[in-house]
Formats: sequence, structure tokens, C-alpha cells
Amino acid sequence: MRLGAVFPQAEFRDIDGDEVAAFVQRLEGAGYDHLLVFDHVLGADSATRPGWTGAYDHRDPFLEPLVLFAYLARACTLEFVTDVLVLPQRQTALVAKQAATLELLAPGRIRLGVGIGWNDVEYEALGADFAVRAARLDEQILLLRRLWTEPTLDHTGISDVVRGAGIVPLPPRPIPIWVGSGPDPRAVARVGRLADGWLPVPQLQPGFGFEDAWRAVCDAAAGAGRDPGAIGLEGHVRARADDLDRVRARVERWRDAGAGAVAVNTLRSGARWPAGHLDALLRAADLLRD
Repeated sequence: MRLGAVFPQAEFRDIDGDEVAAFVQRLEGAGYDHLLVFDHVLGADSATRPGWTGAYDHRDPFLEPLVLFAYLARACTLEFVTDVLVLPQRQTALVAKQAATLELLAPGRIRLGVGIGWNDVEYEALGADFAVRAARLDEQILLLRRLWTEPTLDHTGISDVVRGAGIVPLPPRPIPIWVGSGPDPRAVARVGRLADGWLPVPQLQPGFGFEDAWRAVCDAAAGAGRDPGAIGLEGHVRARADDLDRVRARVERWRDAGAGAVAVNTLRSGARWPAGHLDALLRAADLLRD
């Protein structure tokens, strides 16, 4: 299994570029294969929204994933994974260009995890329609692949129009597109029909809803004429600094479930940025080294 570390977005209060570079270099040295980065463009002011139930608000800091990857590309050789980029609130052609640029500068090290998101505040501010985000994501996945492989193309869809145009230079390979989602039947069907791999939400675990959702992914793949065995799977385990012994057992469950990779997440574990998170991630790597 490949081992990933979740960058502890929302935990830092001060950020230093050299400190971030040193952080990922230590992760690479400990045996991690890839870095996963969450995405939020805006945080909603929960004080102005009674009953706000979002996972994050205006007080939680987030670095933009693609910019962060560009900064870190020369600092390490880790694979970079967006987990996940809220694609429907972004311009498809621009994301295609950004991801292609990263792939050219860090060949073979970009994996684009995408999802529909949940924060309508971001959609409104970015000028995107929250109500059609699922249909838009379906269209965007197909359009991204065309933009990365065709010199010019014509496309007219529900939200994107490209007429006789293309990006230059093209990336050296089609960039893998993974879909992050929960167990909603429409979401897992999308994974099976369109995705190169699945990033289940952290709440889905082997023995806790994962199996039924994975069967639905495989059924959708077969129904679309795809090989279910070709769809990648990455599990997700939370790691508390004071309870790392359970990490090994959780990772073993993902291995037994057929996952080819697992992400270790120390967010909201009581660790402090950066030393506390780094210590927990290094200790987790020690536990999983074999």
C-alpha cells in the first residue's frame, strides 16, 4: 500500500514557506509517498449564519492546493493529491491549464481528486451555480480529459463552451482524476462511470458503510463497460497523537478491503502545527513501515 499524509489545513495560524517545505521533506524521508491537501476558497462567517453546520468557517485557514503544489514541487518528490478540489465552482479550462502546468513541472506526480463540495457560500462568491454542481462535475471530468489530450476541440455543454481551441503545451500524460464522495448512490455511480479512483469520505470505513458503497461503485463501473478492478481506492484513517496504536489496525482493514493506498490524517487530533502534527505523522509511519 502507498502511504499518504494529509496536510493539516485549518490547523496553522501562522505560515512560513520554509517551514512547510521542511515539513513535507520530513514526511518524504519517513516513507510517505504522497501529500493530500483539502480545498476551500472561502470560509463563511458563521456569526452571521445562525445554525451554521459547516465543517469549517471563516476562522479556519486554507492554502490553495494547486499553488501550494507548485511551491513544493522542487522541495520534494512526493505525489500531490487534491482531496478534493471543488471542481464545479471553478472554470474547467483554467483548471485544465493549471493541472497540465503542474504535470509538466512535476511529471507523474499529480493526481486530481475532485468533488462537488457542500459550501454554497463559495459557489455564490465564485459565480457558480450550486444547484447544478453534480451535473457540471460529470461534464467537467470528460472535458478535462479532452483538454489534456486533444490539440483543439469543440464542446458545448450545460456550463462549458470551447470552440476550436486547446491548451498548449499538453501534459505528457492524461492526469488521473479521482472522485471524492460519500455513499450517496448518485455519487458512487459517478465514481464507477467516470473516475480513475475513489477517495471515500473519512466517515466511510471498512465495517462502517464502506462495503455497500464500494459494491455500488463496482456495479456502476461494470454497467458502464469498465473494469471495476481498474478503479483505484484510497482509504482514510484519522490519527490522534495519543492513540496511534489504533492506526495500524485501521490501515490493515483498508488493506484487507483492497485499497492500494491510505491517507493518514492528524487534523483535529489535538496536535499543534507544525511540530505536533509532524511528530504524530512520523510516529504513524514508524508503525506502518512494514
